Amino acid sequence: MINQVYRLVSARQFEITYKDSSIHSDYIVVRPTHLSICAADQRYYTGTRGEEAMATKLPMALIHEGIGDIVYDPAGEYKPGTRVVMIPNTPVEQDEIIAENYLRSSKFRSSGFDGFMQDYIFLERDRLIALPEHINVHVAAFTELITIAMHSLARFEAKAHSRRQTFGVWGDGNLGYITALLLKKKYKESKVVVAGKTPFKLNNFSFADEVYNINQLPADLKFDHAFECVGSIGSQYAINQIIDHIIPEGTISILGVSEYPVEINTRMILEKGITLIGSSRSGYHDFKNTVDFLACNQEVVDYLETLIGSVHEVKSIQDIIDAFEKDLTTSWGKTVMEWNI
Repeated sequence: MINQVYRLVSARQFEITYKDSSIHSDYIVVRPTHLSICAADQRYYTGTRGEEAMATKLPMALIHEGIGDIVYDPAGEYKPGTRVVMIPNTPVEQDEIIAENYLRSSKFRSSGFDGFMQDYIFLERDRLIALPEHINVHVAAFTELITIAMHSLARFEAKAHSRRQTFGVWGDGNLGYITALLLKKKYKESKVVVAGKTPFKLNNFSFADEVYNINQLPADLKFDHAFECVGSIGSQYAINQIIDHIIPEGTISILGVSEYPVEINTRMILEKGITLIGSSRSGYHDFKNTVDFLACNQEVVDYLETLIGSVHEVKSIQDIIDAFEKDLTTSWGKTVMEWNI
């Protein structure tokens, strides 16, 4: 069958390419229905990813957050129309120590490997998870972002000490919101403190125990562990603030992505015996755990609906451009494309 792929060829310019794909294979064929725009997609779209990356990775179909309906399953395990979340990480090997999302050989959609902006996606059987029928599809569209927070919590569980009375979360954006929400739900008896810089965004963290502006932190603010969800150059200031306030021997989980090296106070990391935990992307088990968690916690899904910033029906390339441009001006939440092209 001929599959249409909508690739970014240069900043703000998409083109349709055609790819001959066979359904006579072991791949499950999925028709994307709802796609969510990520900040990483925007860096490619606007051309701010860097000249070298743009030159080596384009042309490329964007988007690594999305859901779709199964069109064809050669094994007959899934019925046509079954709604699934698609897993963008694509490992080509296994390692008994290194997780699939940290293997340097793994491919990741919309990062040098075509993403979900296609008519049909051909997936290995372990690259999708069936979704519960009742879940909000616009929330489900950014399941991948939720799995990143879920993955960081799994790494925290494996590496941090057992005292978990208070958590600090730095960042008032989408990832900070999700991480703080999951912490509050999973550690019900613990206090969750959120620090950010934008008042109207912080107002959305109604579930948190305490919310502070980063310029007005109490001198006596303390917590056992922290999660940095700021990214970019701001992560430098966030990590150093966390180091100042964290109780000795706590862990700092770093989730924010920065294009450039940042300076952090290593002297106090040593003096306090702080453990830094890096977390990036996610794998099959993170998706499975996230879907199971959301299926059993409708109130979490209700809170996540707050992150639906805008929804755009896409029927043409111009609609794709309009959605990306609108996303650039959206100050809160995720932009979701209803993929009807």
